[in-house]
Amino acid sequence: MSSRSGSVGGGSSAGGSSAGGGAAVPLAVLLRREVASERTASERPELHSGLFSQAKKGEDFTFLKPDCERLPGVPSSSFSAFGLFDGHNGNGAAIYTKENLLNNILSAVPADLNREDWLAALPRALVAAFVKTDKDFQTKARSSGTTVTFVIIDGLVITVASVGDSRCVLEAEGSIYHLSSDHRFDASKEEVDRVTESGGDVGRLNVVGGAEIGPLRCWPGGLCLSRSIGDQDVGQFIVPVPLVKQVKLSTAGGRLIIASDGVWDALSPEAAFNCSRELPPEPAAEQIVKTAVHSKGLRDDTTCIVVDIVAEKNSSSMPLPKKQQGIGVFKNMFCKKKSSDSSSHADREYMDPDIVEEMFEDGCALLSRRLDSEYPVRNMFKLFICAICQVELKPNQGISVHEDSSQPGSLRRWDGPFLCQSCQEKKEAMEGKHRSRDSSRNSGSGE
Repeated sequence: MSSRSGSVGGGSSAGGSSAGGGAAVPLAVLLRREVASERTASERPELHSGLFSQAKKGEDFTFLKPDCERLPGVPSSSFSAFGLFDGHNGNGAAIYTKENLLNNILSAVPADLNREDWLAALPRALVAAFVKTDKDFQTKARSSGTTVTFVIIDGLVITVASVGDSRCVLEAEGSIYHLSSDHRFDASKEEVDRVTESGGDVGRLNVVGGAEIGPLRCWPGGLCLSRSIGDQDVGQFIVPVPLVKQVKLSTAGGRLIIASDGVWDALSPEAAFNCSRELPPEPAAEQIVKTAVHSKGLRDDTTCIVVDIVAEKNSSSMPLPKKQQGIGVFKNMFCKKKSSDSSSHADREYMDPDIVEEMFEDGCALLSRRLDSEYPVRNMFKLFICAICQVELKPNQGISVHEDSSQPGSLRRWDGPFLCQSCQEKKEAMEGKHRSRDSSRNSGSGE
């Protein structure tokens, strides 16, 4: 958030000189700053959240922290964070991720960014933090894994990063927006192709007589998810690189539902919103879970977080056409510009219709692309800092994320960001360039 400038000397006119000898701030600039200040204040909505869970295995964990500050002691740097971690093969990965992911996100963003640049930096920071959390956890355990759906709300901007099959959905202005993606092999041929090209084997469980049953799974290990944190025994081509989506709400606000697959295996997003409509967040979360369990029975841990984003409505909203469920077109770019851009852009942005603005989406699994994505903060990663684990590098130690890149020649080996040796090995393993685990295993179980 930009800070206010010093006061203008009394008696000076726009375009004139102040009594102190410094140039006076033009009246038009002052007015724009005042408008921007009022907009920022109006973009700090009230958040109301609620949680409900019914346990079967005790492997679902949640994170609700509505009062975070990226700059300690600076209220203007406040944001809220919510996370859902659906563990499998034990709860180690879910607990570790809950305890470490947010700190890893904040460590991947320079501390001195203004609010606009912080929001722009989040997608890349989330990718780095997910990979670091996975890399660090795998030094502690082998078999446990977890899905992750992590939501950061700063003002009216919602940023969601997800791996696995928990989901985050938004209802706003009469439409439903899907802010996460199911990383199940059954849901994506692209993910099947990526894993098989990286060295994994994807297929259904074989039973006596050669029949195939159940969902598509990755072998060895038998995991039906193509992305997760942990799962070291399955293979590093099961990657922790998240899908990231970012949207900006209108002043009408909206409601988020973040839930594990125990909910979504029983309810559609539309059914979840309908069964909990008009209820406050905590009763709404309870109603969603109980409706799902009543439909399918308590076959798995079933957890739901509901977050209401209540913003003051300063103007009447424009009617929106009803969106077809399950379809959303997200712009793969940032629509906002830096504050140094022309005032005409700021004026146009302020007059934008009162709708949900879809700002960013990227789900590519390649770190060379995700760590080098375009946005206004071009020098986010310092030259001698590993882009993933943030360890300091000597000048001859850094390895470009574009090393051995198959992308066009405009990306060169000496272009950053840079990785340390261990993070480079992690990157190569995820891309199938070397096998760090025993690939002969052909049995196991996973969710």
